[in-house]
Amino acid sequence: MKEPYWGGSHFNLVDTFQYGNYMLSVFSTDGHLLYSRGYSSLFAEWQTTAEAALINRNFFESVIMPFPKKPVKVLLSSRNRSGVFEEKFSIEVDPDDYFIRPSKKLPYEIKNLMISDSTQRAVDIVLLPDGYSASEMEKFEKDCQMFINSLFAFEPYKTLKNKFNIRAVAAISDESGIAIPAKNFWPQTILSSSFYTFDSERYCMSTDHKSIRDLAGQVPYDQIYILANSEKYGGGGIYNFYCLSTTGSSSSAKIIVHEFGHGFVGLGDEYFDSSTAYHDFYNLNIEPWEPNLTTMVTFASKWQHLIKPGTPVPTPDLPDFDRVTGVFEGGGYVSKGMYRPARDCLMHTFRGNEFCEVCIEATVKMIRFYSDSP
Repeated sequence: MKEPYWGGSHFNLVDTFQYGNYMLSVFSTDGHLLYSRGYSSLFAEWQTTAEAALINRNFFESVIMPFPKKPVKVLLSSRNRSGVFEEKFSIEVDPDDYFIRPSKKLPYEIKNLMISDSTQRAVDIVLLPDGYSASEMEKFEKDCQMFINSLFAFEPYKTLKNKFNIRAVAAISDESGIAIPAKNFWPQTILSSSFYTFDSERYCMSTDHKSIRDLAGQVPYDQIYILANSEKYGGGGIYNFYCLSTTGSSSSAKIIVHEFGHGFVGLGDEYFDSSTAYHDFYNLNIEPWEPNLTTMVTFASKWQHLIKPGTPVPTPDLPDFDRVTGVFEGGGYVSKGMYRPARDCLMHTFRGNEFCEVCIEATVKMIRFYSDSP
């Protein structure tokens, strides 16, 4: 499908981070790499659940790339258990193929909420509503402003606010609210978001990725963020896939910035003391690709350069080391063998109001990647 806009950089087309469980690569017919992006997916998370060992499931997914001027080869690779990308699928794409159809213009109002620069020199975020009825569009607009206020209340987003554009697609749901299966609450919504994803109560996501892409494609975008109309605590974020958070929780602001850390920067969860639906999510014998987690296998590739002389490694999880960049055991859903950069961080708990030094550095690099130009 050919969408009307390309929101990404016109300059930094080749991925330099190598984050994600998958890699999209686009080659010219003579083998030159034209474009690449790492990403993850809901399916990759499902593969680590107990359910995946018992049944088969299908997940709709899609990838986006700049529309080519000449025929190209599109390659999809998947990261194996050893952390190496392996080719899984390839296809030749001819831009003149008459089977490539244009995307449909949908009858929803577009709101330009914050435009700082051209799309090729900014991080473009599209906000999508789920569970907002026709009578709640004013509430959606207020929640969009809440999103903006929340994101840019935290560093480094606050300082680099002028690197972002934010637009919204005011799509209406038939009914109000977000599905809560355990309470037999099933409203008809435009994106079919639901709590209890993978039977985790607070994990609120949508498997209707086609509808998400169709709505997002109404505007230029780099990142998709779904605002879910619910007072219940919940959300989720997947790298270069989409993020979602509820808007009525007292913790909404921190949920927003935490999930955006996953979806935009590729940050991993630094907590380890709460139950999740995952089993063997990480191979502890290799370095995780997330920039804020380490197994110490090749720590020099992570944040070793940020540790001050005299800081013990591993670093004791004691008050003496508050606000110190170190190597604290526990993270990535496990208490042993995985390490995080700080005692606390917005990727760890919501007790504080800051990202750690490592997460800030990773975020700045990602913002610069999308917004810098020669």
